[in-house]
Amino acid sequence: MKVSIIGGGGLVGSCAGFALQCGKVAREIALLDVNAELAAGQALDLLHGSPSVADQRIVSGSYEHVPSSDVICITAGLRRKPDETRLDLINRNTDLFVQILQQIQQAGVKPTAKVLVVSNPVDILTYVAAKQLPLPQDQVLGLGTQLDTIRFCSLLAEHLRVPPTQVKALILGEHGDSMVPVWSSATVAGLPLEKFPGWNLNAANQIFKRTKGSGAEVISRKGGAGFAVGIAIRDVIESILLDQQRILPVSTVQNGAYGIRDVALSVPTVVGCAGAMDRIELELWPKEMQGLRASAASLRPTLENVLRRIEGR
Repeated sequence: MKVSIIGGGGLVGSCAGFALQCGKVAREIALLDVNAELAAGQALDLLHGSPSVADQRIVSGSYEHVPSSDVICITAGLRRKPDETRLDLINRNTDLFVQILQQIQQAGVKPTAKVLVVSNPVDILTYVAAKQLPLPQDQVLGLGTQLDTIRFCSLLAEHLRVPPTQVKALILGEHGDSMVPVWSSATVAGLPLEKFPGWNLNAANQIFKRTKGSGAEVISRKGGAGFAVGIAIRDVIESILLDQQRILPVSTVQNGAYGIRDVALSVPTVVGCAGAMDRIELELWPKEMQGLRASAASLRPTLENVLRRIEGR
């Protein structure tokens, strides 16, 4: 199975390549980047470590790799500034993203290929990709709140001083300011979070606030996120390649889940070899349901502006 990463020379793309290499699932990893020399250097660096990891083919290049790819991961884009929201990126990133989609179409894609959008604002760009690419909509996914979810769980574990793998909690909605924490189903080692020793409302508010600001915090401290987003990308791609059918909070065009339609955002989604195979409507608290629908509503004005911008090009 082959994965091509568009933007593979950059921080996010190269970290995704490394995470996939360590996961030992993809048979071939291709790093594609407008900076061909940088992509070649990243591929060479990964190649040097392969004898201690797995028998994988690691290459660099351009869109000639797209037609033979089972998963096309788009990480290319301009970085968010510390004081800039993800939605502020839209005018700077839309033209670049549409050019990438056009080049993918010109190269040609397998009818069974899946596309994973990581570039921000991911929900807006996932919708654009789903509408423009010659693939069924369920084969186009965005990383969505999978990254926010693992950040959320890591911070909960740190606060409660428990192993991170024993914390299960979700962030849904927009990968951005209107994201929604799902406290109603959060657990630690199978125990309801709200009944766990040391848990209280003040801790909940502080941890969610830090989760929502985690992207900006990492940017301000080191210039950009890489390791955790690489792991989040691997979570989604491995679920596709191995047909794991894991339930992940990824972004897809919604057609009725939770009463939401014609916008891309994250809900619990069964991810497998066919892409987004189903949506799971967990029972949410009324406040969580309200927040999820408000998140969808907050995305629509920007999405409409983007579609008008694309149509006017």
